[in-house]
Amino acid sequence: MENLAPVIDLRRRERMLRLAFVSAVASLIAVFAAVGSTIPLFNIYRAEEGFTNADISLTVVAYSAATLSTLLLLGRLSNYVGRRPIAIASLGLLALACLLLLNVHQIGILIAGRLLMGLGAGLASSSLTAYVVDSAPARPTWLASVASSQTVMLGLAVGAVASGALVQFGPWPRDLIYLVVIGLLLLSVALVAISPETVTPRPGGWRSLRPSVRVPVRVRHLLPVAAGVFLATWATGAFYQAFVPALVADQLHTRNSLVLGLVFAAYMGPSAVGAPLGGRFSPAAAQRIGMAAFLAGWIGLIVAITTGVLPLFIAATVIAGAAQGIAISAATRGLLFGSTLPDRAPTFAVIYLLSYSGATIPSLISARLSTIFTVPEIARGYAGLALLATLLTAVAARNPHNQEP
Repeated sequence: MENLAPVIDLRRRERMLRLAFVSAVASLIAVFAAVGSTIPLFNIYRAEEGFTNADISLTVVAYSAATLSTLLLLGRLSNYVGRRPIAIASLGLLALACLLLLNVHQIGILIAGRLLMGLGAGLASSSLTAYVVDSAPARPTWLASVASSQTVMLGLAVGAVASGALVQFGPWPRDLIYLVVIGLLLLSVALVAISPETVTPRPGGWRSLRPSVRVPVRVRHLLPVAAGVFLATWATGAFYQAFVPALVADQLHTRNSLVLGLVFAAYMGPSAVGAPLGGRFSPAAAQRIGMAAFLAGWIGLIVAITTGVLPLFIAATVIAGAAQGIAISAATRGLLFGSTLPDRAPTFAVIYLLSYSGATIPSLISARLSTIFTVPEIARGYAGLALLATLLTAVAARNPHNQEP
């Protein structure tokens, strides 16, 4: 019987880690479903409250800037106080944001709600993604990087589609989706609360609040290309949030909220499908393949916008979305190569700092330019960014040391 005790303890630990993995993934989906839930409502706010494209773009900037600030200051905090407390705090902030967005009649309320969402998403981006990697099964080897990088995209897609459907067909079109998301966030709090902690709390939490951006020395040579991948793909995601509602309504001639949600989901959702495909290749090869396909998707988008063909726009969106999944998960896999538990939260903080910089800076510039240039002209600027990132990846993509070329 004594010989069975270690086996029983090992099995119990495996079961508890599976619970933690499921809880972390479900919570991350809930967080970004909340973030994606506002997107199909943007056209309603434009029509009923008179918000402009520049106003909507500023909400994207507020969200991204809040996320960046949180990552910079709090990105390592879960290494000291634990994954679960920070994860629960992030879920609570998202729930508060949804409560605030139940009463949007001024642009300031929408910006404040999105800013709260940014704070919550920033905490989740470092703590919950690290929690996913901490508790992920060892096999398949690509599962940790795919789950941590693509759950975000899946959550955004789920939130956008659910919101579009409820706005178009449900009662209380401006409120119901937020009530549903609040329920999901509270359920996620319960799941995290009953899951095991993967980090032993230790002193130094206050010192961790000093801004610090670092990744392990062994993967620093991968940062330039990874930065290009994150910047270009997340900039495109921000473009879909800020400008695609107007583009779908004005250029592609439909105001159906479900169609808008599906268009956004067509970019985010296929990312989760593309990511495992990239696992078949080395990180460098997968980034090259992903970015080449991403650029092809953008070329299709520009043609669709020019011709006003909605089916082509959706097809090109799916291609770009699947391609970004391949490239992002490969870049993440490279940066996580050989990582230890203390490395993970800081590494994810850097990943999301780069990602949200890609969302924030082009959105801020685009908000300024939206009074001068049309949305199709702005789209061509984003396509140019995709071209630059693809060229950088083709020339400079490298594998982690100790991996085959």
